[in-house]
Amino acid sequence: MKGDIGKPFDRIDARAKVTGTATYTSEIGVANAAHAVIVGSPIARGRILGIETAAAQQQAGVLAVLTPANAPQLPGAAPDPKKGERVLNVLQDDRVWYVDQPIAVVIADTLERAQHAAALVAVKHEAAPVDAALDASIGRAIDAGDLGPNGKASSARGDVASAMATATHRLEQVYRTQIQAHNPIEPHATTAVWHGDNRLTIYDATQGIFNVRDVLAKRFGLEPKNVRVISHYLGGGFGCKGSPWSHVVLAAMAARAVKRPVKLVLTRPQMFALVGYRPTTIQRITLGADARGKLVALSHDTTAECSRFDRFVEPSGLQSRHLYSCPNVTTSHRIVELDVGTPTFTRGPGATSGTFALESAMDELAYAANVDPVELRLRNHATRDEDEDKPYSAKTILQCYAQAAQRFGWSKRPMKPGSLRDGGKLVGWGMASVTYPAKQRPAAATARMLADGTLVVQSGTQDIGTGTYTIMSQIAADALDVPLERVRFELGDTALPEAPLSAGSMTAASVGVAVAGACAKLRAELAPQRRAPDEPWAAVVARSGKPEILATYAAVDSPERAKYSCHSFGACFVEVRIDPLLPLVEIGRIVAAYAAGTIVNPKTTRSQYIGGLVWGIGYALREVSVRDPRSARIVTRDLSDYHVPVETDVPDLEVIQVDEVDRHVNELGIKGVGEIGMSGVTAAIANAVFHATGKRIRELPITIDKLL
Repeated sequence: MKGDIGKPFDRIDARAKVTGTATYTSEIGVANAAHAVIVGSPIARGRILGIETAAAQQQAGVLAVLTPANAPQLPGAAPDPKKGERVLNVLQDDRVWYVDQPIAVVIADTLERAQHAAALVAVKHEAAPVDAALDASIGRAIDAGDLGPNGKASSARGDVASAMATATHRLEQVYRTQIQAHNPIEPHATTAVWHGDNRLTIYDATQGIFNVRDVLAKRFGLEPKNVRVISHYLGGGFGCKGSPWSHVVLAAMAARAVKRPVKLVLTRPQMFALVGYRPTTIQRITLGADARGKLVALSHDTTAECSRFDRFVEPSGLQSRHLYSCPNVTTSHRIVELDVGTPTFTRGPGATSGTFALESAMDELAYAANVDPVELRLRNHATRDEDEDKPYSAKTILQCYAQAAQRFGWSKRPMKPGSLRDGGKLVGWGMASVTYPAKQRPAAATARMLADGTLVVQSGTQDIGTGTYTIMSQIAADALDVPLERVRFELGDTALPEAPLSAGSMTAASVGVAVAGACAKLRAELAPQRRAPDEPWAAVVARSGKPEILATYAAVDSPERAKYSCHSFGACFVEVRIDPLLPLVEIGRIVAAYAAGTIVNPKTTRSQYIGGLVWGIGYALREVSVRDPRSARIVTRDLSDYHVPVETDVPDLEVIQVDEVDRHVNELGIKGVGEIGMSGVTAAIANAVFHATGKRIRELPITIDKLL
């Protein structure tokens, strides 16, 4: 074997991306394509009484204006929330559920003409009173029921109330997180092309081409085989592109109405309204511990916002069920229906918001018990998943603590807040534990050895910027002992073998196992036909008289995996610096260590860890979505008002990739890394702020007003 797994190869698609030859969805040239623009509702709740379109329709180049009055009624059945199917707003009635909900679509021969005509559409409406504040409506919270995380919104073991009565140290605090908007560099875009009435091709900026296929087939009453979805490059996803939103169906509807291809690209302000967000949460953490700081009771209750017309649960309590050893644990998740759009999965869903609360509370417990924060976590280390009552497939978090702490210099940290200074600035050191599920889903792949020696491997997955083109090529090269430059990995097309959406940090584990399996089958087909152990595979194909020899493999979860609790783990250490006169938090340095099984490519892995850390800095310190309570409209609707981290916000980030062998998680020992980097960094920052100032901040983001 060549041993290509584990080598730090440059990304195969890097040159195409930096030279501009990588073609993203909105750049794909389709002959005779028209342009569609969505007209959004000016109100958050009520009904549309009428839409005046005459002025728009009279404009040059306008082909059609679709409204609830003339849009075709789609034959598709109602979505099934249990399957993760989203409720879409596609002009089927006059109800309004949130601001900027699509209420009309203007189609014209150019984008500029469509935009101009859309501005001329006049709306008559009947507005109802708006309820858009989670705090004010928390009394209306309902249990998430069977729509909760992992199928259950609540969990319980032991007797928390009785254990709390015996605890030496008791802590009960409320932690809040605010909306975090998705802002991938590439906005959502869809181009729809009909071939007659029963065949549809969609070019879409999506993390899940088969999800898009299935939703469109269902909504338009088509056979899935007659819907083809293509997405070769994606300029970031982060969860918002995980399943199709209303604009995808509207693009297909518009293309059918004008009988020509239609391109629809969301604007940046529309990205804040139409494609979900990380919801506001209110989390109550209760901890009880003995005199040494050993946990005897833990409860984690989450209330989050949701829309009135759909369901989404931010699973903030999952890590509290297993991360630490504790005999008495309860978690719950409730939602409050508001006049807002539906939230969605956002990088590290649940883990990011929930770990902020849990790890902040653990830091508070460390001070209550007068125990070093790392030592407290060591005393509460769980050797098995006590929630699922299973051993971990691997848990190398102790090595993460040790290596990151040593590199950071944690042993020099004084316990007393405010005791470190650098010139006139306060210095604080904080840390947090990190965990994220190591998921895997069924996936299929085909491996083809061509007569010229090229190995073509295909799977209908997506590369959302995580390096999928590269790491799948490495896995294939390793399996068949061929040079990496002779491998071509093809993805992003529903004509290829089916694979899951690229989300939940599961692509490498899912598709990687399928690719390895397909290549192993191909090797088994080719090897007996070799005339010498080192004869090139191309010679075997040439003798066969065929242009290629191929093998297909469908990977499923192994029975072995079901016996274990599968997670990645890590530790994040942060230094902050704060001027007491102008308490703006500056990140001095971050050292983070992660243990995530087999690392296919250290370069792509490191970039994913760093991406998560940078997102965490933004969530902790910069990103604020301001919702006007009178209108329920997000008023921070572009990147001049919604502040994401820039280069000066980000220090040198040191990432330690801790060696871990996990022989149970899957055949390759691979765990995903795309989201774990964001889990824990917010709490580590908040804990460092406390260490610097003595002021405990329990609400994100940490802004100047909270520190004054």
